[in-house]
Amino acid sequence: ALPIQYVFPFLYFMIRDLNIAKEEEDIGFYAGFVGASYMLGRALTSVMWGVVADKYGRKPVLVTTLFSVIIFNTLFGLSSSYWMALTTRGLLGLLSGMLGPMKAYASEVCRKEHSHLALSLMSSSRGIGLIVGPAIGGYLAQPADKYPGIFSVNSIFGRFLYFLPCLCISLLAIAAVIACFWLPETLHKHTEDTMLNSSTEAVEEPCSDLNAEQSGSGCLSLFTNWPLMSTITVYCIFSLQDMAYAE
Repeated sequence: ALPIQYVFPFLYFMIRDLNIAKEEEDIGFYAGFVGASYMLGRALTSVMWGVVADKYGRKPVLVTTLFSVIIFNTLFGLSSSYWMALTTRGLLGLLSGMLGPMKAYASEVCRKEHSHLALSLMSSSRGIGLIVGPAIGGYLAQPADKYPGIFSVNSIFGRFLYFLPCLCISLLAIAAVIACFWLPETLHKHTEDTMLNSSTEAVEEPCSDLNAEQSGSGCLSLFTNWPLMSTITVYCIFSLQDMAYAE
């Protein structure tokens, strides 16, 4: 939630200072593309990251996303042109695949009776990000102008007026990467020998249920699952009004 929301308090002024808009009325037009590029990238690759998480594990996807935040979020703060800002936000969105895998991880890492609580904590943390993100962007943008006694005009924060909030988000991502060392992987791969050594009853029962569910299944079959698609549709409508209101 932090990389999504923290740009909105200063995005208008950033686009103005990049001098891409010929008229003041056009600033919002160009700012909209920068704001949308991140979510466009996520929309294009979220399913792919879900497949990667199912095949290689939740933790690699999480670490990849955090490293992309560290790199491209920092570069966004150092943007010297409109196209650099647009590109770095788009690449950040393309490599941000943690939301789906983290929801799966939250339900897997907890006991079954606590899985709903884990998912509610995911939503709660997003809500905190929606508050903290804009606060970071609003208070720390243009620090040389707001806090001249602390930040010099000749410093990097004076030359790149919107670098400080980006740097703070990147530092939080670094802390999250360090925390990942203690995260257990929940996607367990079993070799054929391990499966043979396990008890027949423990192995065959869940496998038979899984085969029954997955017969004739695939990515395309998801689109014929009407309860799922109706839920996704409602989620899209809610996300549309949520993001529009935020901007």
